[in-house]
Amino acid sequence: MKYQLSVLCCLWMTLTWAQRNFDDVEITSEQLTDNIYVLFGAGGNMGLAVGEEYAYLIDDQFAPLSEKIQSAIAQITDKPLRFLVNTHWHGDHVGGNKNFAEAGAIIVANENVRKRMSTSQERRGQMTKPSPYKALPQITFTDAVTLHLNKDESMHVMHVNDAHTDGDSYIYFPESNVIHMGDNFFSSYPYIDLESGGNIDGLIQNFSMALAIVDEETKIIRGHGKVANKQDLQEFHDIIKAIRDRVSGALADGKSLDEVIAMKPSEEWDAQYGQGFINGTALVTTIYNSLKNN
Repeated sequence: MKYQLSVLCCLWMTLTWAQRNFDDVEITSEQLTDNIYVLFGAGGNMGLAVGEEYAYLIDDQFAPLSEKIQSAIAQITDKPLRFLVNTHWHGDHVGGNKNFAEAGAIIVANENVRKRMSTSQERRGQMTKPSPYKALPQITFTDAVTLHLNKDESMHVMHVNDAHTDGDSYIYFPESNVIHMGDNFFSSYPYIDLESGGNIDGLIQNFSMALAIVDEETKIIRGHGKVANKQDLQEFHDIIKAIRDRVSGALADGKSLDEVIAMKPSEEWDAQYGQGFINGTALVTTIYNSLKNN
């Protein structure tokens, strides 16, 4: 029953986004370096890099916001938007793909993003229809691809371990010391989309990978929430790993999902991290199912 309630909660959130009136949404920006910005609106946080000749966008939220996003970019730079990178396939990150492609952007993503967007997908009991051809990534990669912003700065797009989904990518600007972690990193408990290949152990491995890349000065763009730093990421890693280890230990002892939920392995952090899209029960349920299916 508790598992069903968690699923229904996620479904309700999805329907809420789908039915939302975006007229009141404002696209705001925060400058992180001389030429890298984060844009906030409704949906996943967007990154914007301004190169010598072109602008480069990371994710694009929902289709009704495309004009507002384009206007926000125009307030920052008059360089044409040439490349759009998707961190993964979820609609609050790729919903504007078709609009931006029709405006001339070339979409780049891991090959699994295109595979999922181009076929019907079942998530939380709902079928997601294939995206229009124009919305699909035009350039796909297996492991990594590098875009060069100018003679001194680069943009590394790296496919990471299956975590939030099986098409997750980090976008790292080594010379500018900025990284966009997509939905691997939330300001609340993470959403591990098991139906899209998500995996708790992959998520923790990705945290460790990012921690090895960043330093105390790195600006970390989360998929949702404020810009973070290494200390924020380390704390998040430690909490999610602690919950994972508690669930794993209980699973090894033969406890059922209901028994593990009753143990409340996330309780001490629920007030801080469990008030968003995923609450403590939903997180524990997902971790349990991910470990059980590994």
